[in-house]
Amino acid sequence: MVSLQEQLLKAGLVDKNKAKRANQDKSKQKKVERRTGTQSVDEARLAALEAQHKNLERTRELNAQRVAAANQKAIAAQIAQMVQQSRQSKGAGDIAYNFTHGKTIERLYVSAAVQAHLIAGRLVIIRLGSATELVPRIVADKVAERDPSLVVRVKKTSTEVDEDDPYAAFQVPDDLMW
Repeated sequence: MVSLQEQLLKAGLVDKNKAKRANQDKSKQKKVERRTGTQSVDEARLAALEAQHKNLERTRELNAQRVAAANQKAIAAQIAQMVQQSRQSKGAGDIAYNFTHGKTIERLYVSAAVQAHLIAGRLVIIRLGSATELVPRIVADKVAERDPSLVVRVKKTSTEVDEDDPYAAFQVPDDLMW
């Protein structure tokens, strides 16, 4: 194996005297270090190590981002598959079922049987992209574990009333059409 110094000599970039002086300086420095017991700081080596650590950190961050993106994609695929496999028919009904999605009120036309299932909480509305699908409650709970923002309406099973609610005495029926 040919050293860098020999390669520079062959290329004519360094003459023999400079190479000899560099070797002597290096050996003197090593002798001083051995006598005093201290080591000199090699700035180039420290800078290289620091750059290597920075590159390693950056690589770790990029890998973590890739893994997170892959996980998100896998979760989205799982949700789409669950909804696709268990979606229920809306029926050929003409009953308008209103629900809120975000801050907007949307309307879904369903049959009377589907409306009864929605009111009872056996069916839940899932918003997957721009499509509105009806799925059983069990599937909606699994979807909500993965991404709760997709579950549009979940029937509240608790009938607890807030003590400070001034309208607690006025019950609103679930099947009220508005």
